[in-house]
This record gives sequence, C-alpha cells and structure tokens, in this order.
Amino acid sequence: MHKQTHPQLFRRPEVLTLTGLSKSTLHNRIKSGLFVPPISLGARAVAFVASEVDAVIHAMIAEQPPAEIKALASNLIQQRKQSA
Repeated sequence: MHKQTHPQLFRRPEVLTLTGLSKSTLHNRIKSGLFVPPISLGARAVAFVASEVDAVIHAMIAEQPPAEIKALASNLIQQRKQSA
C-alpha cells in the first residue's frame, strides 16, 4: 500500500518561533529574497511550506553567506512553481 504524504504547512507564529526572528525581520528577509515567501490559503490566511522553511533554517545554521541563502530561496520557489 502506498501512502501519499502531503506537504506540512507552518503558520507565521510557528515560523517566528522556529527562526527566532521578529515579524518585521521575517518580512524584510522575504522581501529581500533571503527567506521563502508564504503561500496563500485564502483571502486572509497564509502559511509557509515546512520543507522550505527547514531548508532555509539549515542554511542559516550552516552560516551560509546571504548570496547562497538567496539562491536557495529562489531555487525553492522555482521548485514550488514546477510542482504545482
């Protein structure tokens, strides 16, 4: 039997807790391409793809330079678009 797994989503408070960032810093990082943007869940709700958040957090832990984190975030966004 093949069990299909669905992507896990994190709401903004969870992402803030996981990263230790403030809301404004998270927003600035998303705007500058240093963090993956959330996906829309509806008119007034967004969530972050857990695997993408984990990848960026691991890059931050590994102390990758901002240019590499930006490239990673861009890559993750492209993969998201291709899998849709």
